Amino acid sequence: MICGVDEAGKGAVLGPMVIAGVLVHGIEECEGLGFMDSKTLSKQRREELYDLITAYFMTAVRVIDAQYIDQLRIELKTGMNTIVATAHAAVIDELDAQTAFVDACDVNARRYGETITALLRTPCTIISEHKADRQFPVVSAASIVAKVTRDRIIDTLSEEYGAIGSGYPSDRVTIDFIEAWISDNGSPPPFARRSWRTVSDITARLSQSTLFDF
Repeated sequence: MICGVDEAGKGAVLGPMVIAGVLVHGIEECEGLGFMDSKTLSKQRREELYDLITAYFMTAVRVIDAQYIDQLRIELKTGMNTIVATAHAAVIDELDAQTAFVDACDVNARRYGETITALLRTPCTIISEHKADRQFPVVSAASIVAKVTRDRIIDTLSEEYGAIGSGYPSDRVTIDFIEAWISDNGSPPPFARRSWRTVSDITARLSQSTLFDF
């Protein structure tokens, strides 16, 4: 049994990070199905492939919300690579895979694989590669499940709070939303990662502007 594991939203400042795994009997099961890195696919195509993947393959998903990420980073001083690796290991354990292909989050792919191995409850051969979602269709499938799951959460948040963009610091809509929320409420949105420098910089800048108003 082989699984692919990938995440979506690691670098986002708004919303959760989602880790997904897809289990197959053999690597050839994913061939010819159109699985590609989720970022290269249209939203409609991702949704179509998500339905295919979840209908025919066993999947496992972990959703780690912004508050929990902040708790791990601030209170427990846990780095993001360790947070991701722990979630990767949990997904692999749930799927009970014998071999797992993972998209390495560490600059040292081998070290990242060793980190996951140390976190597993049951033995599994870890193949850790950079850009694994482009190399292995089973990891591409996992990236599709992770991104669609996260996008749906972001869509739900947008319905409740208004336009929040993609949730990434590079998105002007996201930054405008954070700035407006802090200006109106005096603190970051409840689904913002307060441990991110993006949030602290905006908060500090707006606080300074308020002082100058006096």
